[in-house]
Amino acid sequence: MFKFIITGFFALLSLNSYSHTLDTPDFTITITCQQKEYEVGCDSAIYEGISKKTGNKINLQGKQLMKLCADGVTPCHSLGYEFYNGNIRYLVTDDGELIVSQGDEILLQQAGHWSDEQQSQ
Repeated sequence: MFKFIITGFFALLSLNSYSHTLDTPDFTITITCQQKEYEVGCDSAIYEGISKKTGNKINLQGKQLMKLCADGVTPCHSLGYEFYNGNIRYLVTDDGELIVSQGDEILLQQAGHWSDEQQSQ
């Protein structure tokens, strides 16, 4: 049991977390990523969206979308973050756009501004 606790503790030390907050006219969205040290991209991202009109919150699990390098394997550039709530897709782009869609239909599209908060764990 003690070995398991120590192993978990050191695993947490090797994780970095960082948050980005996107402020749009109608929403405040915070994306928090937890990744292993020296890992490129974020396969475990959390979306917390708050409506400025109603105060309603939504939390979703997702991932960072990465453009691959010329070798077709190595991730080179972030394209944004993707989250799903059933069949509704939430795309938050690196240039600060929130796009909510269902299939080919865009339900919401808003531009915003990013602020970054770095946290190491």
